[in-house]
Formats: sequence, structure tokens, C-alpha cells
Amino acid sequence: MNILLIGSGGREHALAFALKASPLCTRLIAAPGNPGIAEAATCVALDPADQDAVVALCRAEAIDFVVIGPEAPLVAGLADRLEAEGIATFGPSAAAARLEGSKGFTKDLCARYGIPTAAYGRFSDRAAAEAYVRSHGAPIVIKADGLAAGKGVTVAMTLDEALAAVAECFAGTFGAAGAEVVVEEFLVGEEASFFALADGAFALPLASAQDHKRAFDGDRGPNTGGMGAYSPAPVMTEAMTERVMAEIIRPTVAAMAAMGAPFRGVLFAGLMITESGPKLIEYNVRFGDPETQVLMLRLDADLVALLKAARDGTLASATCRWRDEAAMTVVMAARGYPGAYAKGSAIGGVAAASALPGVKVFHAGTALKDGRLVAAGGRVLNVSARGASVAEARARAYAAVAAIDWPDGFCRTDIGHAALAREAAAAR
Repeated sequence: MNILLIGSGGREHALAFALKASPLCTRLIAAPGNPGIAEAATCVALDPADQDAVVALCRAEAIDFVVIGPEAPLVAGLADRLEAEGIATFGPSAAAARLEGSKGFTKDLCARYGIPTAAYGRFSDRAAAEAYVRSHGAPIVIKADGLAAGKGVTVAMTLDEALAAVAECFAGTFGAAGAEVVVEEFLVGEEASFFALADGAFALPLASAQDHKRAFDGDRGPNTGGMGAYSPAPVMTEAMTERVMAEIIRPTVAAMAAMGAPFRGVLFAGLMITESGPKLIEYNVRFGDPETQVLMLRLDADLVALLKAARDGTLASATCRWRDEAAMTVVMAARGYPGAYAKGSAIGGVAAASALPGVKVFHAGTALKDGRLVAAGGRVLNVSARGASVAEARARAYAAVAAIDWPDGFCRTDIGHAALAREAAAAR
């Protein structure tokens, strides 16, 4: 098949890496792509928000299958448009993408169908939201309802911090995404990212990962889009995975079908594993970033065949295999991220880092300027590695980080600390 991949980040580079490896992939085109994706695909400068341009590209390049990476085009209905044009597409409809496009929609669905999640309130009025916050106290979680590029969530440890987060949403910091606010109970437990494919009726479990949202070591600093991840997440045992499928994933797929918006695509469940069991923090309707990077390194199956089965409604007969190895990715970000940061700084040593054993460097926010690789975003490189253990994957990933020459970048030095502590305890 001729395959079109929509997107330009580290997630899309990881997907391109796996799509290109499929025997079903004759030709891979990415729009708009990035310098790393260009190693595996032909990149075409195009705005994914321009649906007419996407359709025209599909026609011009005889595209057989489209894989949509980011959430914004899904929420905007790109999958609907392409399917209406007769172009097979992996990704949910706009109606199904509300699971990510509106946190309030998902919370209401959980309440209606008995899916375990944090207690919450939905507000379109600032005074009402502030009254709810005061009545419940801190710690408490404040979320902009809509898409905010991973930056619309505040885990407030004090009342003042919570009220400031509410004010920020209603002041328009997150645009239309903050016009409505969800206020949630603070959950205690261990977080995990869990992925499953769905074809509208059947759900196939994929794998788990653990993300690191805070900018700095020791889980300190502001929340980011993710500073690193590893897979598998130790807390997601076989028994816990089955609970998540039975209590969260399958009921969600059934609920969406009952609502007339069958979900076809990948469900990325952000979970909190509490003393009483798994609870849903939120859904994303696309592969995670940076979790995709570690998942694709561990995948031992044909990604194109899996994504086609989800689109075609044949997942019940599909199987998915994973390498026994662990994988880790360390995000190298521009200094200042997630706040203001400069673009254009030169990056060297990526080829040398990529040549190290078990290492793959995914490009997240890079560009070429006068033949040199430069930073073009906040999260710039995803330095990833496989290993027999989390400790070996970590050692390889950080050896690769050390090989990269980028004075204007930074990374956390403690990705995987919880899993490393587990491995050390098990070895004693």
C-alpha cells in the first residue's frame, strides 16, 4: 500500500519507523514530516488542518491508507472527511474523538456507564468553579476542557494554586479549550499509560508505559507534554491489564457504540492505579508522545496490519506480539521549555548517538537550516533505547544523550527512577 502519515513530531517519527518496516508498506509519505521522518518517508509540506489539501495529496499520490498522528486533525474531523472521500483512514471520527476533545464529555460518559474515574465537576462559570474548589480544598486537579497541547492541566497542591489555575483557564490562556473547566478529585496511586486498539466493537490490548510529565528531576517543576517514558510499566501486571480492559476499555468501546459514535482507532488511557484499583484520569484518541517511541521499539508485529484491522473491523482475529526487552526514551528539550524557549540552535552528534547499540533517536522538533540540524520546537529529540532490563535501556539511552552536542538543550537525568528502584529491590 501507499501510506500517508499525518504529523511532524516524535510520535510520528516512531510511527514512520514501524510503518516503513511493514511488508504491506510499498511507499510512505509524511505530511508535513520532519528531518528524522525524512529518513523513512517522502515528506510533503502541508498543513494537516487543510483538509482539502490532504485529500488532494491522497489523490495525487494514489494513497491507499492514511494514518493520522496528532489529536487536532482528528477532533476537527479529518478522518470523517477522508472516509467520505473513499480513502481508508486510521483514526476515530470527530464524534468519537470527543473522548479527547472534551474532558467533560469523557467524565460524563464515565459517570453514566460506571467507568471508574475521579469525582469531578464541570463548569462554564468562573465563580461556580471557584466555589467548588473552595468547598473541596486542595490538593485538587484543574483541567481546561478542550485541547491545550498537554498544557491545560494543573495538579494544585494549595488552594491558591487551584484558584489561579481556574482564573488562568477563564482568562483565555488556553483559548477556547479553557472556556469550560473540569475540576477533579486528586487521586493517589501510581500513574500508567495504557494503549488498546478498537474497531468499533472489539478492543485489543497493546502495551503499557510510564510517562514523566514534570520538567525537572525528582518530578519537580511545571507539567510538560512529557520528558521521557519507559515500557512496560511494572504496575501493569497481567491481572491489572485485564482489570483495565474489563472495567475501563471495553465499557468505553461499548458506550461509544451505544451512543452512535463507534470508536475506531487507538485508545490511550491515562490511568491512576489506586489502592482500590485502576481509575481513568483521561483519554487520548491517538498514540501518546513520548510513549509511542518506546512502544514502537518493543513492537514485534506488523503495525500496518494492526491499524488496518482496527479500521476494517477485524481486530477480533488479530494478534499483537511484544519484545521481552524494556525500552526507554529521554526527551531532550530546548532550555526554557515548557515556558519561552529559543529556536534555531545547532544540534550535532545525532548520527553518532543513533549508531550506539540498541539506540534510536527520534526527531520531535527539528529542522534543517543551511544543511545543519537545528532545534525547531520545545521538545526536540527523543533519545530512545532497548535493553534486557530498564537499567540497561536507561544506560544506553543516556550514553546516547551524552553523545549529542547541543548546549542549548536539557533533559531529565532520572527517567525510569521508579522502575529502577523496583529492579534493584527485586535483585536484593
